[in-house]
Amino acid sequence: MASQVAAEQFLSIRAEFFSFCFQEADDDFVPVPYPEDFEADSSFLTAHEGRIDVVSAGHTHVASLTVQVWDAEPPPEADGAWDISGDSEIFSATGELSLWAFGGPVADSVELGEPGRRWKVRLSCSGREEVAQRAQLEVPHGVERYLAQFWPVDA
Repeated sequence: MASQVAAEQFLSIRAEFFSFCFQEADDDFVPVPYPEDFEADSSFLTAHEGRIDVVSAGHTHVASLTVQVWDAEPPPEADGAWDISGDSEIFSATGELSLWAFGGPVADSVELGEPGRRWKVRLSCSGREEVAQRAQLEVPHGVERYLAQFWPVDA
């Protein structure tokens, strides 16, 4: 049987200082909270215990974020649809991930639905070149677009 989307969210995320983060909602499972140990010159995704840091192409802007929770690994996206993609893993004790900008947590959160699980995530992004240029002159909205696909590790 093919994998299926169990839930989907359409969110906005504020990127500051070229980054944002997915972080376990229960701070007890995050020994080093964001933005501590964030490295601006790191790869697209960097996993830390209880969090995943994302490097954006724009300094300060608001990106579109589509989150999909799948029952098993989703099929890969079509080649050329995204500027960059990366994979990572995160344990979520609560089944909820907070979204963080440099200034702290933002209002929206990612609802994974199942607490006490390890999740894989494939994060894909488009609009990077345009947001890099526009963020030098303004605070663009929705130019950089992300798709985060989560699925249980044991699926």
